[in-house]
Amino acid sequence: MASTYPFKPTPPWTTISPRLFLPFRTHRSEELETPPLPSPRNELFNDNYIVSTHLVPAGCPRLTPDIPLPVVPKLSTNAAERKRDTQELYAEITERQERFVRGELGGERSEKLLWNCINRYVKRVQDGRKGLTLFFAHANGFPKEIWETTLRYLLSLPTASLIDEVWSWEAVQHGDAALINEKNLSGIFDWQDNARDIAHFLLYYLPEDVSSKALPTHLHLLPETTSESRKNKGFSSRSLVTVGHSFGGCSSVLAALNFPALFSSIILVDPVIISHGSYSSGLLMLKMAALTRRERWPSHEEALRSFKASPFFRAWHPDALQLYVKYGLCKDSQGGVKLKMSSLHEALVFADRIGSNEAWELLEKLDERIELRWIVPGKPEDKGLLGEEATRVRVWRRPANSSNVVVPSAGHLVSGCFVSMYKSD
Repeated sequence: MASTYPFKPTPPWTTISPRLFLPFRTHRSEELETPPLPSPRNELFNDNYIVSTHLVPAGCPRLTPDIPLPVVPKLSTNAAERKRDTQELYAEITERQERFVRGELGGERSEKLLWNCINRYVKRVQDGRKGLTLFFAHANGFPKEIWETTLRYLLSLPTASLIDEVWSWEAVQHGDAALINEKNLSGIFDWQDNARDIAHFLLYYLPEDVSSKALPTHLHLLPETTSESRKNKGFSSRSLVTVGHSFGGCSSVLAALNFPALFSSIILVDPVIISHGSYSSGLLMLKMAALTRRERWPSHEEALRSFKASPFFRAWHPDALQLYVKYGLCKDSQGGVKLKMSSLHEALVFADRIGSNEAWELLEKLDERIELRWIVPGKPEDKGLLGEEATRVRVWRRPANSSNVVVPSAGHLVSGCFVSMYKSD
């Protein structure tokens, strides 16, 4: 397939000595205390597909120790005090992450049980042919349902008959997963753990065959022989296409680097895959911005009005914004609504830089059998992370079996633009 950006070689770079993937310790079903779903779904998604929600244990152990969350100071009415408090919290999170990277933080790897929440969209009637299984991985700060505007468009096309099943992922501190894991989340996060969680699901819990039959809320652990076979031979009856945006794109690549047999192709939507030492002030400010995000509103309606007044959210497709308000917020104890994912946890995710550096360095080693399709923004003020020149290099880190397309109307956070993006390509 033709590419927008022609091949550009990678300039000289310095290795960061990427880490090996930490092995899993699986939980037997009888060991688990299974939590209820905060927002269960089992309903028609459109005329041909049904949506349901499921839970699986996250990978264990975690790469990070179990440490308390940083203390968020009470919101001051004084602007100068608010700025000072935010800067001090930012400095604490940054210093803690740097100590972890240097191996100075101490503590054993956390063994606390966490859960990933996943939506399944499956054909009501299977036609007996082997079609595609799609797997969607979200950006930092978004719930799994943020993809549904895209899915409604994709699954309404004539080519939707090629898609047997879709799974939409939710990382441990996002959306409904955040509500389930609230008491067990650590005060530090490593992006490799999201990659390990994705691999853990694909290896140990994704059912062997696609079926229109209903699945249990808590998916069953597969036989060890099946999981071990998948590590080297992949799926016996699935062809997996992964779509990863930003943080989700980086996580998908890290998973595929370690278990390439699972993946047929990966669509990378402006992934946070960045060379060591190239973090910009703009990227670092995302962490600061997360800490200052409003978290509570009197109602869903008031939250929607607030978002519509923001230039950031006004650029979104209205359906995507409605999804964010419906599925990214929940009732709070004061009678209003709040973000399911706290601003603190969003900042903790932004704080990790190593995962994106590891993905950038290792990407050239990704199995050439896996097709890579890059989708990158083309707005004059936003031509990919770190700018157009960095993007031109990034999309050719693994030259074989790769292509890229620039979407002129999109910026990095293209969740609200996916429908027009697909129509333009």
